[in-house]
Amino acid sequence: MTKNAEFIIYSGPEFTLEWFYDEKGKSDSLEYFNELEEGIQRKFLYLVKRMGDAGRINDKTAFNNEHGKIWAFKPQPHRFLCFFVEGKKIIVTNAFYKKQQTLPVEEKNRALRRKSSYERRIKEGTYYG
Repeated sequence: MTKNAEFIIYSGPEFTLEWFYDEKGKSDSLEYFNELEEGIQRKFLYLVKRMGDAGRINDKTAFNNEHGKIWAFKPQPHRFLCFFVEGKKIIVTNAFYKKQQTLPVEEKNRALRRKSSYERRIKEGTYYG
């Protein structure tokens, strides 16, 4: 099994969706998902499958651009932030319980830092290595 195989959420004809993992091989967004009740997990996986199979989710209450290149899957009341990369991939960076109308700055910054980390490690050849 390759390193990334354990972090693949779903692979469809339009997109492959993966959990982001850090340099130590840890994915706190996967850990967050694993702690959710089964009904919320199913809602999230339904959205992931829809995106992977169809390549889009037109319902902004379910999937929306949050800031620049950061997007969010929205299985209410949770948020799973992500970004798109070449090769028809979506990387899920972080997840949290939504408590306010706007995207919390610390969650947005976490997603942006992880996007930068992913891009740097891809360039170095160390992300999937």
